[in-house]
Amino acid sequence: MLCGTDKKKIMDRLSRIEGQVAAVGRMIDDGRYCVDVLAQISAAEAALGQVGKIVLGNHIETCVAGTLESGDPEARREKIDELMKIFTRYGRLARRA
Repeated sequence: MLCGTDKKKIMDRLSRIEGQVAAVGRMIDDGRYCVDVLAQISAAEAALGQVGKIVLGNHIETCVAGTLESGDPEARREKIDELMKIFTRYGRLARRA
């Protein structure tokens, strides 16, 4: 679970991302140049990717570390499998940006 500094960082970034996405809508509505719209979309995607990195880092530091420290081999295996799925999915998203 996110708390403290990470939660504040994420909420601040999400507010900026909301503004960027709204700007994309305004740009399209105003008939702005496609390349300018694409640049704004790219900026929003990059910002969202940064949010994902913060969430992933927090997950590893809290949920994963706690499970590994518990000594439960089944829980450890499940958490490693979960991480592999996350890395696979997140890696695909990162390559698109």
